[in-house]
Parts: sequence; C-alpha cells; structure tokens
Amino acid sequence: MSSDYQPLLGTELDESDIDKVLTERGVGVLSMAADGVPYGVPLSFGYDGDDTLYFVFLGATTELRKETYAEQADIASFTTFDVNPDGSWRSVIVAGPLDRIEIKEWDTARESLADNAYQSNLLSEYELQENPNVWALKTQERSGRAVGQR
Repeated sequence: MSSDYQPLLGTELDESDIDKVLTERGVGVLSMAADGVPYGVPLSFGYDGDDTLYFVFLGATTELRKETYAEQADIASFTTFDVNPDGSWRSVIVAGPLDRIEIKEWDTARESLADNAYQSNLLSEYELQENPNVWALKTQERSGRAVGQR
C-alpha cells in the first residue's frame, strides 16, 4: 500500500551511497547519552572509508562535557546530511561504540580527518599529546535515505 507521504520518506541508500555521503560530508551531529540524559553536539569528522569515524574534541570546557558523555555512552549515534535548494536531501546515520584513540592510532585518524573533516587545516595546529583527545566511532549499524537525489 502506497502512502501519500512516500515522496517525503525517500528511498534507502545502498552501501556505496552511504560511503559517498560519509566521504563528501565533513560535519554532522554526534549524539550520546549518560545516565539517561541525551547530549548532541555538532562536530567535524573524518571517515576512514571503511567502518570508523574520527572526531577531535577541541575547546574542552572545565566540565569536559563531551568527554564525560563519550566515556559513559555504551553506543553513540552520528548523523550527517545535506539539503539542496531544490528540496532534495540525503542523510546517513551510523551507530556504534565510541572510544578514545591511543597514540598509535593517530596517523590513521589524522589521515581520515584530513580527507574530509570540515576545516581539516586546523589539525596542523592540534598538539599531539600522549593521550590525544581524538575519538573513534566504530560503526556497527548504518543507514541512509535520500529524496530527489540518486
């Protein structure tokens, strides 16, 4: 049974289209929860082209809110999307565990961030520490939808 709303719901993206969106977009919203309280934060991201997204947590506050939520969240969700002036759009949602990377993972993370993160030129100013404030979301689930694009 077809719905009058079907054009608004769009179509599912296949795996290659999901990869394309994750490669082309450089910013989205990371959503986490701690003690049942949700927290969503807009962030630039890097994508390794396979199954991992990378985020640099810059500008930490004294409460370390991003870090606190990231450490307590069992599963995080990340959404990226684009909307065109003609009304067409596409979006991708990925979910999985979020863990702080170790120093040995920095080269992979930096390369992924340089490839597609929004304002990746800022990474040259990032001072690498023994425990970098870079987090990796290992994708366990992913989906995407589009309207008016293909």
